[in-house]
Amino acid sequence: MPDSGLLAEKEWRVSDAAFSLSERHVALLERLGPVLQHFVQGCNLLYRWSLQGKAPAWIAELLDRGKPRELVSLARHPSLAGQVPRLIRPDLLWTESGFALCELDSVPGGIGVTAWLQERFSHWDSALLGGTGGMRKGFSQVFPSGDIVVSEEASSYRPEMEYLVGPERVRWAEDYRCGDQPIYRFFECFDWEKLLSIRESFAPDRTVMTPPPKPYLEEKLWLALFWLRPLRDFWRRQLTEKGFRLLQEIIPESWLLDPTPLPPQAVYPGLEINDWRELGHFSQTERDLVLKISGFSPLAWGSRGVVVGSDLAQAEWQKRIEHALDDFASHPWVLQRFAKGSLAEHRFFTSSGEEERMTGRVRISPYYFVLNGKPELRGVLATICPADKKLVHGMRDAILVPASRATGMREPLEAESRGRRIDVTR
Repeated sequence: MPDSGLLAEKEWRVSDAAFSLSERHVALLERLGPVLQHFVQGCNLLYRWSLQGKAPAWIAELLDRGKPRELVSLARHPSLAGQVPRLIRPDLLWTESGFALCELDSVPGGIGVTAWLQERFSHWDSALLGGTGGMRKGFSQVFPSGDIVVSEEASSYRPEMEYLVGPERVRWAEDYRCGDQPIYRFFECFDWEKLLSIRESFAPDRTVMTPPPKPYLEEKLWLALFWLRPLRDFWRRQLTEKGFRLLQEIIPESWLLDPTPLPPQAVYPGLEINDWRELGHFSQTERDLVLKISGFSPLAWGSRGVVVGSDLAQAEWQKRIEHALDDFASHPWVLQRFAKGSLAEHRFFTSSGEEERMTGRVRISPYYFVLNGKPELRGVLATICPADKKLVHGMRDAILVPASRATGMREPLEAESRGRRIDVTR
């Protein structure tokens, strides 16, 4: 480990075995990059069209809810019009059929951690996705000079960014004043109002900020907008038919919890209910649903604003639905089908050096760096969480390893029921 560590005040379980992905999974990751780039560009375009009257006005109005006027005005600045994030990281649950995309992160953590893991594991694993120095090189290409500006809210990630570029280029956002130097923004847009020095000194036509300060691009509700039937033709044109079908396969069905009453003869597609409160009467097996706050809130990252319906008693589930509907005017919520990851067994080492094995569910986080207008896969972080955890994210009981290309067949542990035992660390 670097002397300064990589994630402040956070721990994880250490393994010397990369998480091997089958050729089918790797091929899917390689196809996914360009499709996600077009999706992000489509989100940006649809918002702008909504402002210009080329798309329904409610789209921009919805995406701007709860945000300060100053930030909304800044995001609409003409000099930022075509700018989108140059680093794209989806959170993918590893499943028997492929992947389930549960989130698309504009300001992802784990960049330095994945770079460090790549560099260590390359001494004994030649099949790492992204190669030996893919993460470090990719970041230096999208952000070759300037300051990385980290907020107190994201302070856990400061050490990994110092490892990536050196401590002299990493600054605290709270007292940072913008100049002519480019800025890599390592803070969410909901922090904007607290960052007085940046607010006073940032000029979009003078200082380049990556990713651009566009809070509407940080909303989870884009996954629900993708599933809206009236927008289907737009997404097909933006993504191509193949790209559209790929995202339909991997984005779980998603809905926006809008309390506006429906006509009595109408229902929400896929749920077949006329009123969101009917969700509160679903049985536990029917409540394999996830409720998420969409964005522009401290609860919108780190799984803090995520609720799994089947984990709650019916009365508590009903309260959460009411809260989400009441919140619609300022903080929209999204409902999503719960995607259950497949089980994998992986070895790790305890702090005393003992080797143990853990069966868990896996989140795959590929990092696509947009270079010369094209997304390139430069590294993949695998987070393996204990099987009893419903939400798969970074935690002290999780194993963090890079992903590599498997040399042989690769199956989830559910294959045991078909008479095969799979050791995923071979």
